[in-house]
Amino acid sequence: MGTFSRRRLAAVALVATTALLGTTACGGDEAAEDGPITLTVDVFGQFGYEELYKEYMASHPGVKIVERGTGSNLDEYSPKLTQWLAAGKGAGDVVAIEEGLLVEYKANPQNFVNLLDHGGAELKGNFLEWKWNQGLTADGKQLIGLGTDVGGIAMCYRKDLFAKAGLPTERDEVSKLWPTWQDYIKVGEQFKAKNTGASFLDGATNTFNTVLLQAAGNSTGYSYYDTSGNLVVDSNPAVKQAYDTTMDIIDSGLSGKYGSWSEEWVSAFKQSKFATITCPAWMTGVIEGNAGEAAKGKWDVADIPGDGGNWGGSFLAVPKQSKHQAEAIELAKFLTSAKGHVGAFKAKGALPSSPQGLQDPAVVDSTNAYFSGAPVGKIFAEGAKTLKPVYMGPKNQAVRTEVENAVRTVDLGQRTPEQGWTDAVNNAKKAAAK
Repeated sequence: MGTFSRRRLAAVALVATTALLGTTACGGDEAAEDGPITLTVDVFGQFGYEELYKEYMASHPGVKIVERGTGSNLDEYSPKLTQWLAAGKGAGDVVAIEEGLLVEYKANPQNFVNLLDHGGAELKGNFLEWKWNQGLTADGKQLIGLGTDVGGIAMCYRKDLFAKAGLPTERDEVSKLWPTWQDYIKVGEQFKAKNTGASFLDGATNTFNTVLLQAAGNSTGYSYYDTSGNLVVDSNPAVKQAYDTTMDIIDSGLSGKYGSWSEEWVSAFKQSKFATITCPAWMTGVIEGNAGEAAKGKWDVADIPGDGGNWGGSFLAVPKQSKHQAEAIELAKFLTSAKGHVGAFKAKGALPSSPQGLQDPAVVDSTNAYFSGAPVGKIFAEGAKTLKPVYMGPKNQAVRTEVENAVRTVDLGQRTPEQGWTDAVNNAKKAAAK
């Protein structure tokens, strides 16, 4: 759900963020001893669990579920969760952890229930193998979290703006336009020449992150940190490759310069200010929420330039501070079951990390009316089975933020590409050292 960081990040709702940050009571503390048990679930973005909660409560009449943080920005959510865990109180009974931050939380496994002690190992076959392994501590003795979604990447685009620019509009034809990122730039230059009143893409940071995850997944298998935990921003060729490609896009004048997850970015969806956006599966829900009903049928989904990739994905964990651990564990298992994965996909487009979920007809045969009937199940599910995960290091979020901030300064014309790269490396090193 992941970005902005981001990342999965998820749809931004400032009111919901405020509600999350202003609430510190643990769900377990709110339950009366002789009344229903209240389980609080802490999330960011849109996890699509509303109908699943209703179903679970109907079959568990002694349980009430309250979700906090819906729509919140990951950069707001994560520090608060870290504070709650450090304080030993305040966290929900079930908490969402974004993949890029998982390594940080795994460094303190004592904060979480070991799900291997509660039938977790029997659930291994319910998840893609790499997704299961991500939830384990380095020694394999503790399972911190059960996987939710994965983020296979496509490209979402505005058919009406493509038509206005004289470009093909059907998804198969659009996919053929850009087998590589350099081809994508050429198409963007054609689009720009038609003066449609819109930019070709939203902003540079989303595209940078996509190219980086593709390059890393198809080469080293890691981005800012190697698998030994060493910072490699300036020595991993995947990072510089992604940076240089993004600079080419900026230099071609294709970016709308909108900061991901900002109010301006949200408004740009509604005002039809850009024609393409890199699109992990969960982004379809973000687009629909931001662009609104008026844009239904104007969006579609095509292949991403390059070779696939994975952006985003989260886990559900149970903090030891929960006063209802047994009930919280059962809820986490339900939400990450194949049924839970399929339900979240139906609600918000979150792509299952469950092989059974990926094969479910409700996913495979799914089309999205908002995106012109695009076969989103086929587009995203087929690629998910061969996704190559990218290792995220101990300070991945902090480092990523600094690198993307540097990219953004170039996007805004505040720094040259050379200055931006120097800033990215130096500031990443400072963030990693904190």
